[in-house]
Amino acid sequence: MRNLVSHSNSDCVQLSRRAFLRNGTLLLTAATAVNVESLFAEEAAPRLRVALMTDLHYADKDHLGTRYYRETLTKLAEAATQYEKDRPDFLVELGDLIDAADAVETEKRYLETINRPFAAIAKDRHYVLGNHCVDTLTKQEFLGTVEQEKSYYSFDRKGTHFVVLDACFRSDGEPYGRKNSSWMDANIPAAEIEWLREDLKKAEGRVIVLAHQRLDGSNRHCVKNSEDVRAVLEESQKVLAVFQGHSHRNDHKEIGGIHYCTLAAMIEGTGAENNSYSILDVRADGSLQLHGYRRQQGYRW
Repeated sequence: MRNLVSHSNSDCVQLSRRAFLRNGTLLLTAATAVNVESLFAEEAAPRLRVALMTDLHYADKDHLGTRYYRETLTKLAEAATQYEKDRPDFLVELGDLIDAADAVETEKRYLETINRPFAAIAKDRHYVLGNHCVDTLTKQEFLGTVEQEKSYYSFDRKGTHFVVLDACFRSDGEPYGRKNSSWMDANIPAAEIEWLREDLKKAEGRVIVLAHQRLDGSNRHCVKNSEDVRAVLEESQKVLAVFQGHSHRNDHKEIGGIHYCTLAAMIEGTGAENNSYSILDVRADGSLQLHGYRRQQGYRW
């Protein structure tokens, strides 16, 4: 069993929940008295199962620091084998599928190489744009290669509404691409925020948001106008959780009744033991369970 640790830093919001550890899963329950054992009773099969991974950073180049770019192919193959057993309904990659390159053709080659095995995992798959995805490529070039029409959009699966966000915009509203931006200047422009507000108004049922840059704070890994985005999410009173990447480490915060779960990066570290990927179970009662593999922590809300 992995030893799970609740992470915190200066910009963390204290959890208003009691935490219990059971079978490698960090369980957060209401702070009021509960019968803990009843929470672990045998449950019905999940209504929906989602495969999640983030920050693969594939590149055909030598490792740099803790990033072993070529090993991503082997790590992805392991995840694919596990997903064959888990049988998810669809697959989501939360950004930085590739690492940056100096030339457009080189970055396209990285993308084509990693997308072949990624696309083979599931026909129903979704790509969140990360800053490295559009470091040299334009958004149109990346999306065209992976056959995805839009960078931000929504969709419904088995009674749950999913929202994919794109924060790869500079403060002046210009989209990332052709090395025109800094990863610390991530923003969701006014037009996308207004689209989000209207989309949530029309959404039926519970909502899960998928993002790359973090929406749960104000540090350099976060969307600069994340407070404005959170206000829209809270206003809807429909959002269960936000799943995000970018900072490469496990983290969790609860803000305004919404869980913000940061997933660990697949790229970090060498060897199979340093892989990271997960399965999210969505149950009919709105409860969520994240099954973490290798370095990814597990949670139940």
